[in-house]
Amino acid sequence: MPGPCVTRVLVLGATGNFGARIVRALVAEPSIDVLAAARRAGCVPGAAAVPVVPVDAMGEGLAARLTALAPGLVIHCAGPFQGQDYRVARAVLAAGAHYVDLADGRAFVAGFPAALEADARAAGRAALVGASTLPALSSAVVSRLATGLAGIETIESVIAPGQLAPRGRATLAAVFSYLGRDFRVWRDGAWRRSWGWMDLRRVSLDVGPRLAAACDVPDLDLFPARYPGVRTVAFHAALEFGVQQLALWLLAALRRAIPAVPADRWAAGLDRVAGAFDGIAGPFGGMAVSVVGRRADGTRVRRAWQLTAPALHGPEVPGLAATLLARRLAGGEVPAAGARACIDVLPLAAFEAEFARWQMRTRIAETDA
Repeated sequence: MPGPCVTRVLVLGATGNFGARIVRALVAEPSIDVLAAARRAGCVPGAAAVPVVPVDAMGEGLAARLTALAPGLVIHCAGPFQGQDYRVARAVLAAGAHYVDLADGRAFVAGFPAALEADARAAGRAALVGASTLPALSSAVVSRLATGLAGIETIESVIAPGQLAPRGRATLAAVFSYLGRDFRVWRDGAWRRSWGWMDLRRVSLDVGPRLAAACDVPDLDLFPARYPGVRTVAFHAALEFGVQQLALWLLAALRRAIPAVPADRWAAGLDRVAGAFDGIAGPFGGMAVSVVGRRADGTRVRRAWQLTAPALHGPEVPGLAATLLARRLAGGEVPAAGARACIDVLPLAAFEAEFARWQMRTRIAETDA
């Protein structure tokens, strides 16, 4: 019995910050039939002509609901993924569809392949976790930078959002979920402790110098496994204004000292306070990834990739991988059945055309290390 048409793509969380952007990108594709889904009926922001089908991703009977809608692919954007289980992915596979999500929750991504492999293979479908900035784009960048190197010693990544970029509720919830919480990082060849939104350091980026703080992200597990010789993997986020970064550091220190502090309840209020800086915000945000490794002749080299994006277009980046995967499915490129993280599933070249579409600039620099 033939499976459902892979050109029907259902986006869960279609009215959210990233889901709406994916819907707007896919609705322009004549080969894709887009179904926008959210808990309540309505319209997709910026795409009023696209009706929203009511689907409660966390409700009972999700598999039956999806079976009735018959998508070939479901893109799960209804975060935050920190604290979620795998019921949505299981329901998607039970409905006979491929599954892709934008998960950035470290534990969620780490446990996904083992939890979903049997379901995915039984369904004959692919289940891909982390089709977002991390790890889909970040792994594509590292793969490009590592090309031709005999080995990699360090991988360091920084995301520097523009102040004017819209901040969705799920993003804020994700940030505050690990604020002041400890997590492990691979540093100098051993697992060590770090704390969310602490470990401040000054970074030099194409968008200017910024203070950056440590974040708990999937890459911290995935890259040491992908590159066995690497000795240090680091990830930091750098807000546009140092005073905001310092405020988060102080709140993180408070929560580290008093774990019961309900910092997540303050997210919306602090976001409103942060909005007071919009009038003096710069026009750009960015991202940087660098590796230090050895050339074939044994000499050490640092390769760095940087992305500069108009601040208002920066939130397009997290949805690019899912959009590209949907287009590939619609074009007949069906991934192998099974559950896996989005490591090296897309080459950097696939993203570069999308960067140009959104007036984003990238560059790669190489120096001796």
